[in-house]
Amino acid sequence: MASAKTYGYSISTDVVAGTPSLSALIERSYSNPTANAKQWLPLSLSSARFGLRLRVRGVLSSSPWYPSVALRNMNDNYISVPSKIRTPTEAEQRDAISLLNERIRREHCKRESSSSRPAMNSEEAETYIQLVKEQQQRGLQKLKGDRTGGASGAFSYKVDPHTLRPGDYVVHKKVGVGRFAGVKFDVPKASSEPIEYVFIEYADGMAKLPVKQASRMLYRYNLPNETKKPRSLSKLSDTSAWERRRIKGKVAVQKMVVDLMELYLQRLKQRQPPSPKSPAMDEFASQFPYEPTPDQKQAFMDVERDLTERENPMDRLICGDVGFGKTEVALRAIFCVVSAGKQAMVLAPTIVLAKQHFDVISERFSRHPNIKVGLLSRFQTKLEKETHLQMIKNGDLDITVGTHSLLGDRVVYNNLGLLVVDEEQRFGVKQKEKIASFKTSVDVLTLSATPIPRTLYLALTGFRDASLISTPPPERVPIRTHLSAYTKEKVMSAIRHELDRGGQVFYVLPRIKGLEEVMEFLGQSFPNVEIAIAHGKQYSRQLEETMEKFAQGHIKILICTNIVESGLDIQNANTIIIQDVQQFGLAQLYQLRGRVGRADKEAHAFLFYPDKSFLSDQALERLAALEECRDLGQGFQLAEKDMAIRGFGNIFGEQQTGDVGNVGIDLFFEMLFESLSKVDEHRVVSVPYHSVQFDMNLNTHLPSEYINYLENPLETINEAEKAAEKDIWNLIQFTENLRRQYGKEPYSMEILLKKLYVRRMAADLGIITIYASGKMVGMKSNLSKKVFKLMIDSMASEVHRTSLVYKDGLIKAELLLELPREQLLNWIFQCLAELYASLPALIKY
Repeated sequence: MASAKTYGYSISTDVVAGTPSLSALIERSYSNPTANAKQWLPLSLSSARFGLRLRVRGVLSSSPWYPSVALRNMNDNYISVPSKIRTPTEAEQRDAISLLNERIRREHCKRESSSSRPAMNSEEAETYIQLVKEQQQRGLQKLKGDRTGGASGAFSYKVDPHTLRPGDYVVHKKVGVGRFAGVKFDVPKASSEPIEYVFIEYADGMAKLPVKQASRMLYRYNLPNETKKPRSLSKLSDTSAWERRRIKGKVAVQKMVVDLMELYLQRLKQRQPPSPKSPAMDEFASQFPYEPTPDQKQAFMDVERDLTERENPMDRLICGDVGFGKTEVALRAIFCVVSAGKQAMVLAPTIVLAKQHFDVISERFSRHPNIKVGLLSRFQTKLEKETHLQMIKNGDLDITVGTHSLLGDRVVYNNLGLLVVDEEQRFGVKQKEKIASFKTSVDVLTLSATPIPRTLYLALTGFRDASLISTPPPERVPIRTHLSAYTKEKVMSAIRHELDRGGQVFYVLPRIKGLEEVMEFLGQSFPNVEIAIAHGKQYSRQLEETMEKFAQGHIKILICTNIVESGLDIQNANTIIIQDVQQFGLAQLYQLRGRVGRADKEAHAFLFYPDKSFLSDQALERLAALEECRDLGQGFQLAEKDMAIRGFGNIFGEQQTGDVGNVGIDLFFEMLFESLSKVDEHRVVSVPYHSVQFDMNLNTHLPSEYINYLENPLETINEAEKAAEKDIWNLIQFTENLRRQYGKEPYSMEILLKKLYVRRMAADLGIITIYASGKMVGMKSNLSKKVFKLMIDSMASEVHRTSLVYKDGLIKAELLLELPREQLLNWIFQCLAELYASLPALIKY
């Protein structure tokens, strides 16, 4: 321990822990700095222009923190030295600490804040992991159940080569992506008997392998009937590029699974008393005017069991085609919750759909005057909105229907028990995050005809309960889909056919801009027919009136945007025309097509594109998929197809277009389920911060002019220690606040911060001791070999990846030469930062 006495502070450091000791000597020897300037800081006029260089206890430092002093040059002229802290340059801001902070902050933004999740100890986590594994096994049974193989019944996504067609893209687990050429007999060198070989074309040649071997190593790149091309074929002569792609895909899958696991561990931990069963529920069910289909009955039972028997919050997906009776499932769930004295919220993506839900709920609950139903939308006056908000807060409104405004801060519920979300894929990222925040404390029921791949994925893997309603009502007739290039004659013919049989027509465009032009064309073609325009930018009353007139049959042709995509139930509208179809998503097209065919008449959907030469490959795939899924009840299959086209996406982030293309869909699935079944093996157990031993004999002395700027240096350093002790996020916030207030710290302070970061990262990674001996750096840890392998695979730095080895709980690195202490600290900091980047792929407790 040592101290330095200057015209400022003197701070000694604890060389073992690498942080300032609480007993550090702090002395302030102050005298008139102007009078003594020549004694403690001699400088010339030129050095004053370009920045001060001062020596404090023999340490030369360049610093941007200038004391507020007046100094004389050699000619006894006074020079004013500014006390203002200068703004750090971009190069200074992007130092190693800043880069680490940015990376952790990016990851933090993608994931739910860890501070919002209750802490969980090892025993609790072990119990819940077993529950999740059981749930996940049930989910496996829902997905491609015909792919079981072997005595163990393990799932296999490998493909039978005889089911492939020439030109199909395949993935060999060791070599990569190739194009299937065919199966032919050939005579091997060591035999006279011909055997079957599979021939696969790669970027640099043709490969052949025996059918038996191919059956163990080959996967489809696409789902059957999909024609999406990979970015490139792999090379037989260089498999390293494929290996990098495979490892990247594996790590991405592992991160996805851990995110999922952590969310559902917390959900399983939540407890709430089940809603009581009430005789009134049977009476409410008996008022349903139709005979439920078998799938509907099963969905009713699933939801009732979730609400009345389970102690965990419900998170169930009801996936049923348009008009198959999803709403009735939601109504019964609402009645169950409201009967127990709680409130229910029904969330719809559009005002039109919200208004329809409000009308349906009001009618269905009309026999229960004690249950109050309210609509919150922009159709209302300010006074009506304020009245409803107050009623919700006081608990006087039992069922609230509305759009995303229900998720705003002004809506405060008295006792919310159920959230019903209709067509979740229509909501934005922020709304989806808000919906997700409800799931740990409130029962959530999601209704969807074509669930987004993320939602479908959750349902299929068993982490989210799902009920599938695929049985159509007896009177429903399939919709005839016509896909062709646009011509005015075809449009007029389709409309004339519908008007002649007394029906109504939807005419949908992707944007508002072209609506007036279509209105003019149709007005001239059908001068005696009532035509109207509807889109989301219209005044509320105008839009409401237009929809009302169309529903009543006064308006025969409705020219609109996709505002009618969800929920508009008009029995007499049985033709829909969709122009510029290439600009719509697959789920959107399926939903729009479902606006017709609600009655027993045959319905028609005309999909027009400008010219196939203008369409992207992905747009053509979408259209082909839609044409294939013409039968009733195929929304669920369509969503799986959509998953293959768009990719799985990022489960919790903004991205909706995942990159299954890296490894192909079947290998992705295999990685996914392998990771799910072994998720409990990928754990990292952190150690207490103070138990980390970091032996590095490195003294740091803060420059006096920097100390003068710190209001209370001892308190600042104590705060840094406390922040590091708490968690990495607090340490990041401390560092950023320090730099915001005082600018970029001097090098000696940066060393001190790096020591804190090293100990914090080591504690989170389960590293107990870090030491250096000559050219060798050692880290004792509680990591398993599998976890270390995953960490190494996640590393971006080739230097650190190749230098680290693991044996019996010791991570070692042999450096090329013995580094000076400061450089060694930087190397250890960078190495731990690389290892730390893998934490999102690991279960932490």
